[in-house]
Amino acid sequence: MKNSLTFIIITLAIAIVAHAQDWAKARLEKSPRHMEWVKVKHGNREVNCFVVYPEVKNKATTVLVIHEIFGLTDWAREAADELAAAGYIAIAPDLLSGGAPGGGGTAEIGDSDAAIKAVSALPPAQVTADLDAAAQYVTGLPACNGKLAVAGFCWGGGQSFRYATVNKDLQAAFVFYGPPPTGDVLRQIHCPVYGFYGGNDNRITSTIPKASDEMKQAGKTYLPMTYDGAGHGFMRGGEAPDARPADRTAREEAWERWKKLLGKL
Repeated sequence: MKNSLTFIIITLAIAIVAHAQDWAKARLEKSPRHMEWVKVKHGNREVNCFVVYPEVKNKATTVLVIHEIFGLTDWAREAADELAAAGYIAIAPDLLSGGAPGGGGTAEIGDSDAAIKAVSALPPAQVTADLDAAAQYVTGLPACNGKLAVAGFCWGGGQSFRYATVNKDLQAAFVFYGPPPTGDVLRQIHCPVYGFYGGNDNRITSTIPKASDEMKQAGKTYLPMTYDGAGHGFMRGGEAPDARPADRTAREEAWERWKKLLGKL
């Protein structure tokens, strides 16, 4: 009973921290880059996507950003803006589009518990179709050079790994503390997969050895990196004003690695 209560308290604390993102919203408001919302359609669905353009001279590579289990929060949008600051077109689809009462998305879904429940219940086929539609839209932009990478965080990290098994056009997949798919499906991956993990996140890091073995057996590139002392969600947590030192350091080191890897695409 005590362990269950502790788990509930920790989960609620993470949810509260994840949604206390006034600092991320403030940074977005100060950004000089062009941002816009676009509605991407496929079948009977309409997906609301947040797009940020870099201030560059030439056409740019695009990054498809998959949000955390909390939905398309201010931080997820701010992460897209940071990618644009680094020189990339970023598109972040709200995978909860149409899931809120009245047909809204993350902003209308309610509290963090409602967002977690809704994201957890998303059908994989629908997620794939939404991501495909966003990918097709962004790579068709005049400002795009035709190259596409995917990156995801937390739940989105697992989805980025999974999406690499279904989209053969990806140049790379960047998995931030998300679980891997397993088995023969890994043989369908056609791009390198780069992992970013917190050293104090055993729930996720314990999956690395098996994923490494399976990717090696499948003849695929999988390069995981673990950051000592960092917890789950360190890319968000390490940016917050009250960030733990280990999370802040991990975020800074992960960003440097990420930008170097993107620069090689």
